[in-house]
Amino acid sequence: MLILFSPSLGKFYTGITQESLETRIQKHNSNQYGKHRYTAIASDWELFLSIQADSFSHARRMELYIKKMKSSAFIRKLKEDPELLLNLIHKTKT
Repeated sequence: MLILFSPSLGKFYTGITQESLETRIQKHNSNQYGKHRYTAIASDWELFLSIQADSFSHARRMELYIKKMKSSAFIRKLKEDPELLLNLIHKTKT
């Protein structure tokens, strides 16, 4: 699971991937996912946070939980507070 940040927009993107983080970021920055996608509005996406998951479905549950929060403050706290991050991982395991 990854969270990207665009300095020019001041916005986050939350997603999951099974490819390398570098490849995923490069694809977002070069609009390989299409010009009408959320990440196409910027080309300076950088890795903000990477979270290891037990499985693809676990990563998806974490992604949905973070998106449901609709909060950049929550995303920033995930990076700053290891206990909050561990709580998210545990809470979304099943």
